[in-house]
Formats: sequence, structure tokens, C-alpha cells
Amino acid sequence: MPPDRRLARFSLAERLIHWSVALSFLYAAFTGIGLWSPRLYWVAGIFGGGATVSAWHPLGGLLFALVFALMSSRWHRQMRLDADDRLWLRHGHRFILHEEFGVLESGRFNGGQKALYWMQAASAVILVLSGLVLWFPEVMPRGVRLAAVLLHPVAAVASLTGLIVHVYMGTAAIPGALRSMIEGYVSRGWAATHHPKWYREVTRR
Repeated sequence: MPPDRRLARFSLAERLIHWSVALSFLYAAFTGIGLWSPRLYWVAGIFGGGATVSAWHPLGGLLFALVFALMSSRWHRQMRLDADDRLWLRHGHRFILHEEFGVLESGRFNGGQKALYWMQAASAVILVLSGLVLWFPEVMPRGVRLAAVLLHPVAAVASLTGLIVHVYMGTAAIPGALRSMIEGYVSRGWAATHHPKWYREVTRR
């Protein structure tokens, strides 16, 4: 794509952090699945067996928490919901299903991306806190242990659901979104169509 027809969307640092979050989350998710149910124990075998997974799963979770916090330090101010984002959330399903609705105003991140970010942030906090309880159960009160046993898988399912939505939005629903997180740029036409408010901001500079 000629340089005069494209816009920088994500820096190299942002992309490296994003993919670090994704990979560390997937490692923690799959090793956690292997430990969660005897029927899924075969998944643990893929990652070195039960003993290895038991030792490395919490470390993978901590790595995910650290890189997610690093990503949040860069993006959390941009994730604040405004009136345009709330409108997007009310009508975003039409956009996702490619129904005619008109242009939905979006900044650098749309309402769906922001809502997903906050849901994942909340899930990450619950996963880390409950994971620490399960990591050191011998020093935790019984009620706290029971709460962690319930909350940890619930938060994991919510986070995995969010990941599935994120992948769908970045591939099938909005073609070109994934490319922006790989190559770092988008076409001007794509930006004007999917993130018109952001497009106006960057082209006025």
C-alpha cells in the first residue's frame, strides 16, 4: 500500500505488547483447561504433563497479568466510554451483522472494543486474585478458598468468551482489523469507514 494511502494505527511496541497479552493468555487458558477437568487432562499432556502444567500455569497467569497491566498503562485513557460509544453499543449488532445503519462514530477504539477491554480487565483481576488463593490454599481461610474455586473458572469462561468475540470482530466482522495489529497500518478508506472520528483526528494533524 503506497505510504500516502495509509495511516499508522498501532506502533511496534503496542503490537508486541498486544501479542504478548494474547500468547500469555492462551498459555494460561489451555494449561488451566488441562487442570480443570479430568476429561480434559489430555490437554495438559500437550504442555508437558500434569506436574509441569501445575507448576507453570500460575506463572503464565502472572505473566499475562503483567503484560495486560503494561497494555492498560498505554490504553486505559483511550478506553473511556463516551456518548458515541454508548450509541455504538446500542446499534453495534447491526454493524456486526453487516446490516445497513449508517456511520457509527468511533474514535481509535469503538464502543465494542472498549466494553470488551473493561470486561477483560475485570476478569483479569478476578483471575489473578482467585488464582493466588488457589496457588497458596494452605494459608487461606476456607471461605476464601471456596469462593476462589467458584470465581476462577467463571472468570476464565467470561475471558475466553471475550477472546472468541475479539477474534470474530477482528477477522470476519471487520476485515482488515487483524492486519492493522500485524502490520501496524490501515488504509485511509478503512479508517474513515470504521473509525471516522479517529480518522478526522489524525488527518487534521
